[in-house]
Amino acid sequence: MNQTVVIEEEITLFKKSVAAFAKKEIEAHYSRWEEEGIVPRELWRKLGEAGFLCVDIPEKYGGLGAPVHFAACIVDEFSRLGYPSVEGNLAVHSNIVAHYILNSGTEEQKTHYLPKMASGEYIGAIAMTEPGDGSDLQGIRTTAIKNTETGNYVINGSKTFITNGQSFDFVIVVARTNNHVPAAKGTSLFNVDSNSKGVTKGKKLKKIGLHSADTSELFFEDVTVPSSQILGNLDYGFVTLMNELPRERMILSVGACGAMEGALEITIKYIHEREVFGKPLSHLQTIRHKMAEMTTEAKINRAYVNQCLASLEKNQLSTADASIAKLSTTEAQGRIVDGCLQLFGGYGYMEEYPIARAYVDARVQRIYGGTSEIMKEIISKDILGR
Repeated sequence: MNQTVVIEEEITLFKKSVAAFAKKEIEAHYSRWEEEGIVPRELWRKLGEAGFLCVDIPEKYGGLGAPVHFAACIVDEFSRLGYPSVEGNLAVHSNIVAHYILNSGTEEQKTHYLPKMASGEYIGAIAMTEPGDGSDLQGIRTTAIKNTETGNYVINGSKTFITNGQSFDFVIVVARTNNHVPAAKGTSLFNVDSNSKGVTKGKKLKKIGLHSADTSELFFEDVTVPSSQILGNLDYGFVTLMNELPRERMILSVGACGAMEGALEITIKYIHEREVFGKPLSHLQTIRHKMAEMTTEAKINRAYVNQCLASLEKNQLSTADASIAKLSTTEAQGRIVDGCLQLFGGYGYMEEYPIARAYVDARVQRIYGGTSEIMKEIISKDILGR
């Protein structure tokens, strides 16, 4: 038996364990969490105990040292099952923040943060976006000014749309460290602990979807951070961001594929059960052809995402290819979930039906991680040059 077959079998078993965890720890509580607007802290500890946090981080730092496909299948399965609020916050923690630390952190930073992230003791966040700037990372106004006497940095500014913004124990902050050069040459990243003086977790933002996904504002007022908390090289933060964004967009693409497939699954079940004019909806040619179209689109996107995951595993995933995957899958998710909701008729507009929640949850996929418009700009530059 070749290695590829063995890994596929292991991933299949791993997915089953993720589904079993969701059945036991999430299914009965998710609607209540959505109403309350937050996932309880205890779930993070349970995810850590089950080995579902930071799975592709090396074992020496508390992870499982598994291939990226295992990390992706956690995102995939939670999305397919209809728990995107859990999936999104976990993805930021495990697939984004942890890899910033792993790839750019000092050994001290890695040994301090990563084992705690893998166990669920620490929750990580990243603060990029600022009010008024959206996807424009070069418009960052948050500053980190060096105190020449102490060597520490003093951070001032505000951030918004911070995933895990209420729950985080530490946050990676993007700040300008040199205002005399363009942001691309004067931006740095800092690990900032939540209990640092001057860090204020602002209001939890009210969203049209992903209600239990903790998203907040964040404020920094004269926050003192030692130089040892710089993540990566000074003034090199923008390059680090650009290096890590393909992984982020790839994970968003995986989640989009899972969400599409999950929406199709519940729709197939519904149209087999729902009768119109004395026969199941699934017998009507119009319905059958619509399902064929949507399934085709979902499968084509899945194939491309699998190809990109293989490239990511080899550290060969380009920014353009990750952007293509993100653009295609999230736009397709919007179309497919909308199409599925249509087949539910009036019931699709009722909140108690999972397809309604899938519909509102899907909308942000085309916005965060870089909007579809930004993806098109990146792709066009790769094709045509600047």
